[in-house]
Amino acid sequence: MAEVFSQIDDYLIEVDSPERYIGQEWNQIVKDWDSTDFKICVGFPDTYEIGMSHLGLKIIYHMLNEENEFLCERVFAPWTDMEDLLKEKDIGLFSLENKRELMDFDLLGFTLQYEMSYTTILNMLDLGKIPVYSSERGKEDPFVMAGGSTVFNPEPITPFIDFFYIGEAEENLLNVVKSLKKWQEQNLNRDDILFKLAQLSGVYVPSLYETQFDGQEFSGIRPLKDSIKPEIKRQRVNNLNNAYCPTDYIVPYMEIVHNRAVIEVSRGCQRGCRFCAAGMTYRPTRERSVEKIIELADKTLASTGYDELALASLSTVDHTKIKELLDQLTERYNSSNISISLPSLRVDEFSVEMAKNVQEIRRSGLTFAPEAGTDKLRERINKGIKEEDLYKSVKAAFSYGWHRIKLYFMLGLPGETEEDLLGIANMAKNVLDIGQEIRRNTDRRMKKVEVQVNVTTFIPKPFTPFQWVKMASMEEIRDKINFLQKNLRKKGINFDWNDPEVSRLEGLVARGDRRMSEVIYHVWQQGSRLEGWNEHIYPERWFEALDKYNIEIESIIGEKSPDQPLPWDHLIAGVNKEFLKEEYRKSFLSEETPDCRWNYCSDCGVCYKPYSELCLESNQVIDNVN
Repeated sequence: MAEVFSQIDDYLIEVDSPERYIGQEWNQIVKDWDSTDFKICVGFPDTYEIGMSHLGLKIIYHMLNEENEFLCERVFAPWTDMEDLLKEKDIGLFSLENKRELMDFDLLGFTLQYEMSYTTILNMLDLGKIPVYSSERGKEDPFVMAGGSTVFNPEPITPFIDFFYIGEAEENLLNVVKSLKKWQEQNLNRDDILFKLAQLSGVYVPSLYETQFDGQEFSGIRPLKDSIKPEIKRQRVNNLNNAYCPTDYIVPYMEIVHNRAVIEVSRGCQRGCRFCAAGMTYRPTRERSVEKIIELADKTLASTGYDELALASLSTVDHTKIKELLDQLTERYNSSNISISLPSLRVDEFSVEMAKNVQEIRRSGLTFAPEAGTDKLRERINKGIKEEDLYKSVKAAFSYGWHRIKLYFMLGLPGETEEDLLGIANMAKNVLDIGQEIRRNTDRRMKKVEVQVNVTTFIPKPFTPFQWVKMASMEEIRDKINFLQKNLRKKGINFDWNDPEVSRLEGLVARGDRRMSEVIYHVWQQGSRLEGWNEHIYPERWFEALDKYNIEIESIIGEKSPDQPLPWDHLIAGVNKEFLKEEYRKSFLSEETPDCRWNYCSDCGVCYKPYSELCLESNQVIDNVN
């Protein structure tokens, strides 16, 4: 079918933010539709302004478009008014570049970033005129793939996705797509292509596996044929300096969540927080060199015109040459009025010092994440910071001129007591007192001190040492929130929290098995999508569906035995199960596992060679492999 945009462009004035659907941004890549052999569309299951802020989407879009044989375009979830318009005009959801309906592509890939976006994926498939269930797709339909940070438990959406790519795109995705193109050109049937895809590294074809249950409990997963691999290993980049990194990012002409140049300075984190899925599944830490980062920054800023450069990673200040990097960047861009931002900070004075060096002008708020209210609970989750560390950090921050401090905590952590909750309240009050004392005694002008406390509900996610832990009930979390509301009443302190009911749903999808696919389908049929937005989340639909399909909530987010099979056991993320079990055991004893970059090897199973060869910048890194 030809482009479809011309059928609706006269009506765009009637929808909210029509810029979401127009394309034509700076650095957009539009290839000739008819002369390109293989057509790919990358989809983000949320609106344009959310999706265009995602670094992974930028990498895949540009990486695939650098291949002459491919055409790669973008699609985002339409807002409800645009969805109504598409349905009224009987037009399929379309890509931004050539304005083609999704059904016209050879491959549609979704990035998975948030469990509550799964109903939006079903909606985008349906709007794109693609059968929602993979079993109903035929030769003329595109293949549907998915990957991303939540792919480490894909089971709840396996009936809707033809194949998953497990791991980092730069490593093997090009090979997967080229293989798919070759087999399509050979006119192989869909089942044969899926079988061949299943042989490739990092590819999981769920229709070739079956799951087993013992009553309500998941009891295992196995391939349907002996020739299918029983386990799928995560693909990872070994040398970040050599990994593909675009510099000609698309520049939107509407406000998006993060509208700035972004350079990923490192990937992975080995601090070992026992609650952190990203910290476990993105190991090991790999760094870009200072020279490479500056080279990428120069090119990106020149091609985009941005005046802000964000240095992204799970923990940017952990880069082994962060001071040298920031010194060089600030000197290089100081005269150009280009600001540098650090999206993530550790709780220590060094991080504040680094932030001070790059935020000379816009110094309004700093965010710290103590996660728990007492040292005792932080030891249990292996957070590795003391209360005193936080006070030193905020003292430094207030002294340098910041006046607003945000503190993030989790509720429902394993072993949490009322003492820990009271610790959150006391910590916030102490931070406020520190700021007010500095304000009273300073000679310079300082705005009124503010402390913002945010709490989220802890979700025990796959591939963490807490993956066997029972998730706290809604009643428990609500009681904890009420407790904090009473104890955080003080002028200068603001308190906010997320909806524990939504967190509960996120936990059900994050730890769910294939039975959850029926729930997701049912909820979508009831009209749910865009569930990352408060106005579009209807928890009652989820609980109604769980009842309808007779799924006991505790069978998914209840306590598990470490020896019990889990729905994601067939995926190899890197850290081995024995390490996770050991960390789970150590959590009961509040035993610390230090960052292995600076201490002994914790034998997590990720490393295959000494750290000294893993592209860390500092030559002080020790060889910790026996």
